[in-house]
This record gives sequence, C-alpha cells and structure tokens, in this order.
Amino acid sequence: QVQLVESGGGLVQPGGSLRLSCAASGFTLDYYIVAWFRQVPGKEREGVSSINTADGGSFYAASVKGRFTISRDNAKNTVYLQMNSLKPEDTAVYYCASEDLGTYYHKNLAPLTTTLFSSWGQGTQVTVSS
Repeated sequence: QVQLVESGGGLVQPGGSLRLSCAASGFTLDYYIVAWFRQVPGKEREGVSSINTADGGSFYAASVKGRFTISRDNAKNTVYLQMNSLKPEDTAVYYCASEDLGTYYHKNLAPLTTTLFSSWGQGTQVTVSS
C-alpha cells in the first residue's frame, strides 16, 4: 500500500526553523518527483517546493526561495523540507505528494502543479506565531 506520512510540524516563533519529513512506504522513492504543498482554510493549495529523487534537481516557489531547502535521503525513503526564517504567512497545513518520474515527463506539467500528483499525505500543521 502506497503511503506518505508527514511529520515535524508545530508551533514556532517568527524567524525560527522547522524541518518537515515525508516518509514513504509501499514503494521506493528513487525515481519520483516529490513535492511539498501548503494550504490555509479558504485558499487553494499552494506549491512550495519539489525534488527529483533520481538526480536531486529541485524547484522552489518564489515565496520560499532562499529560506526553504528540500532534500531527500533515498536510503531512508524520506524527503525533507528545512524551513528557516519562518514568517507568520508560512502558517498552513503542509502536505507532501509524489508521482513517478515517467508520469511526470509524460504529463509535461510544471513541477508544482497540484494535478500532477496521485499520492498525497495527510498533512502536518505549521504555525508561525509569537
């Protein structure tokens, strides 16, 4: 059974840091695109960052570039999102999503397109507040 499980969310003060984890089970993440999205109530899900687990290539939304870093540990079957210099506007539920690279190349969609991904985690809450 394919499953993605996020962890690492919590409450942090502005300027602080958190590291989110996305652990995969039921499949190996060695030939996938994995992305982080976030959503606040009443708004559309927003793409944050993605990584190609085969070659490590990454992509970031403009709102997080320079503050967030995505990485993967294929041996642990896990993708991480290191979030630094957090702002109140980063408050959201963060989801990870995955799709195999063959489907990604076939669909030819931008790497943070919601409809690209067929597998999603349940989300982890990140709250940035003093």
